[in-house]
Amino acid sequence: MKKLLSSIVVAGLLATNSFAADAKTEHVKQNAVIKAEQKAQNVELIKEAIKALQYTNNAYIALNSNKKDKALEDLKKAIGELTVVLNKPNAPYLLPVNVTMEATEYVGTIKNIATQITAAKVALAKNQLPIARNILNTLKSEIDIKAINIPLATYPDAIRLAIKYINENKIKEAKDVIAMALNTLVTTDTIIPIPIIKAQDLVIAASKVVKKDKKQALKYLEEAKKQLKLAELLGYTSKSDTTYKMLADKINTIESKINHNKNTDSFFDELKSKLKEFKEKAVSVISK
Repeated sequence: MKKLLSSIVVAGLLATNSFAADAKTEHVKQNAVIKAEQKAQNVELIKEAIKALQYTNNAYIALNSNKKDKALEDLKKAIGELTVVLNKPNAPYLLPVNVTMEATEYVGTIKNIATQITAAKVALAKNQLPIARNILNTLKSEIDIKAINIPLATYPDAIRLAIKYINENKIKEAKDVIAMALNTLVTTDTIIPIPIIKAQDLVIAASKVVKKDKKQALKYLEEAKKQLKLAELLGYTSKSDTTYKMLADKINTIESKINHNKNTDSFFDELKSKLKEFKEKAVSVISK
């Protein structure tokens, strides 16, 4: 097994969205992505888990060289590191030892999506899979976070069993258990839809300026609706009871209130709450 790196690899945005908007609106949109990227970069790597993984790997190498005492020493160190985590309150089930992040932003317009989907269907019908795959790969706007984790529920027990086998001079069994432990690392893929992040920050920006610059607030809200429509067409769904139509209707209501010089505070509060819930439940986490 290759030694895992304990650093976060960050890939920048591949392109910027081509939606027409004023400079302030564009600034809010791009700042929303930057903040989301920074948050993704700040995923805390569990240093004890990284050390435990390194000690486990070292133990396997030691057993291959018939260094039983060295293997025992390394495995006990691994258990020691994991015990530190186990004794912490609210210890996570998965201990991240490596995280990579990549953000990809859709470069087309809402109208482009239907055209691209049709082209992908045509390619599939002709069994032109590479062409279809290339088209579909462009139909995304998301931050992808991939983490490699030690499963805290099973990994320490496997190490203890390996120690037991070594003490019983069952070297093959010990090696098998260590190999199994190293192969049971869990990979999690987290997908965060960028248009929903942008819509959320645009609504927040609108709520902050509505009392002093209604025109700008309306621009923010109009762009928020476009971003939500983009997210919907790109297939980002949420487990929330809130739907895209409900969110659009709430934005339309606020726009109407603004145009009629009505107070919007409570309406903004409700919309921000619904968007926050929607975004949190639109984030997908896949374990492998």
